[in-house]
Amino acid sequence: MQNYNLHTFHVPVMGIGYTIDSPLKLAHLGISSVVSLVDDMLMEKMREFHSKKANLPFQGITMKMEDFRARRITAFLDMMDGMVKSRIENMKSSFTKKSEEVDKYFDLLPDFSMVKQTYLHLKENAGIKELKNWVAANLHPGQIDVNIMTKLDRANYVGSEQLPVEYNDAHAALRGFAKSQLESSVVLSAGMNPRLFSYIEKWDDFYPDESGYIKKKVTIKVSDFRSAMVQGKMLAKKGIWVSEFRIESGLNCGGHAFASQGNLIGPVLEEFKNKRQQLIEGQFEALKNALAAKGKLCPDSNPELKITAQGGVGTAEEHAFLLNRYKLDSVGWGTPFMLVPEAVSIDKETLDKLAVAREEDLYLSNISPLGVPFNNLRGNTKDEEKFQNIRANKPGSYCIKQYCTINNEFPGKPLCTASRPYQRNKILEIEAEYSDQAFVKKATEAVTEKSCICVGLGTSALKANGLSTKTEGEGVSVCPGPNMAYFSREASLKEMVGHIYGSNDLIERNDRPNVFVKELAIYVDYFNNQLKRLEQNDDKAKANNKKFLASLMEGIGYYRELFDQNKTAFMNSSDEALRKIDALEARLKAAEVSYA
Repeated sequence: MQNYNLHTFHVPVMGIGYTIDSPLKLAHLGISSVVSLVDDMLMEKMREFHSKKANLPFQGITMKMEDFRARRITAFLDMMDGMVKSRIENMKSSFTKKSEEVDKYFDLLPDFSMVKQTYLHLKENAGIKELKNWVAANLHPGQIDVNIMTKLDRANYVGSEQLPVEYNDAHAALRGFAKSQLESSVVLSAGMNPRLFSYIEKWDDFYPDESGYIKKKVTIKVSDFRSAMVQGKMLAKKGIWVSEFRIESGLNCGGHAFASQGNLIGPVLEEFKNKRQQLIEGQFEALKNALAAKGKLCPDSNPELKITAQGGVGTAEEHAFLLNRYKLDSVGWGTPFMLVPEAVSIDKETLDKLAVAREEDLYLSNISPLGVPFNNLRGNTKDEEKFQNIRANKPGSYCIKQYCTINNEFPGKPLCTASRPYQRNKILEIEAEYSDQAFVKKATEAVTEKSCICVGLGTSALKANGLSTKTEGEGVSVCPGPNMAYFSREASLKEMVGHIYGSNDLIERNDRPNVFVKELAIYVDYFNNQLKRLEQNDDKAKANNKKFLASLMEGIGYYRELFDQNKTAFMNSSDEALRKIDALEARLKAAEVSYA
């Protein structure tokens, strides 16, 4: 079933479990969402749960079976695909003028949507046969997209024997998606994995046909234009077309944060807008040569290439501005949807914690075993579990899922840095090597800060659906972006979609900064609090920071001009934005003196 995007927003992947079954909540309403493929154990539990709930046959796939991870992923995705197709077909076949679900489908669309206007007109003026035929032709599901973190590609073993690379986690996830019935996209995030990129070549569904249609599309999440050019051409030279570049703010986002080189999202989006055709032409030229070398048909013109963005967007004004100014195909709304149980799987306790969270409760942490800054919520129950272990002199977690076992510091199989064996070994190493107790204490705290997020980020989905957490435990990790501070209550799907399109407003505070200003403030804090302290006796760090600072100063110049020239678009908030930009620039100029 081919998908059509009637909405101008999508729901990005959130954590491991928060959007695990979002397609079953949203796709039949025409809304696209992204499912994490990290945790096949969670997927198997959710497949059993939804199969039994829908009276569908279920046959478990155990860890003793050959290629169980890929098979579990395929089975889970095919189950969701089948359920969404069945629901859409039922909505079409059983349609009457009183069909509430079809009414909801079109009601959620923005008022400017021609499809929505046509539906309302026909409902009032057309006969039931004409209206039913029109609905059958225009009722399309949202996409069931999937996410693979390319660097989360641990090797797997049978006993002590390491399996071939195609059984690595990310490779198996890709194979699971490739073998599914889905017509959608895999969103590749967290940087390049050349071996994984090469593995995509093995699957016919990723190649375009003569008309340019691609059954399985590739979306790359990037933070700058250069990265898009490099990765797009790399894949095009293999005959694989990147159908979408998804630009995400480096720091004003949920989950893992990649600060890049101080590239602010506004100037980055401007570059994508100005060089979009260059991106397409360069990629298409490489694609044609690669397909010819493989003896495959090539379309006469380039396949579609979308540019989308996400990270910190919080108002209808910002949503519309991004779409119009930068010619985007869609804008991602993640963090606010964590307060919408109709869209995500989240337990009540965690939702309530998020609803009352303010700026001081949301912080960029070092808890991720991947060694990448991670947006975190103070007081989450997984961290509380971690602190209890530390107080009991048993730091670290039992590594029950092992998805982050990629650290090779110690002999034997790789370990997760949040696991008990790793932390025990690392602390003993620190104590043996250093005698300064103040240093030992600080170094030990850095080790024990790591949290078992590969389990914690999936637990909320189990609790939300009343499933057992006996294996996982009760602790829940949560990964909201800074934007959560401005949303303060649970919302219905209708309310949140209405907020996106401007028919209602869910933000009760009047001090929320513009998305561009907020991101700039986060970067200034990151520069002053994280990067500057790395400079001591390190000339390379100082040189990198000088470049980082130059990027921020260039971004400030861009924003000053942007707000000055678009006062109407920002409904009189541009003057306040400019005042805040001036204050942030002053903070940076104080640091700039040290590079003179």
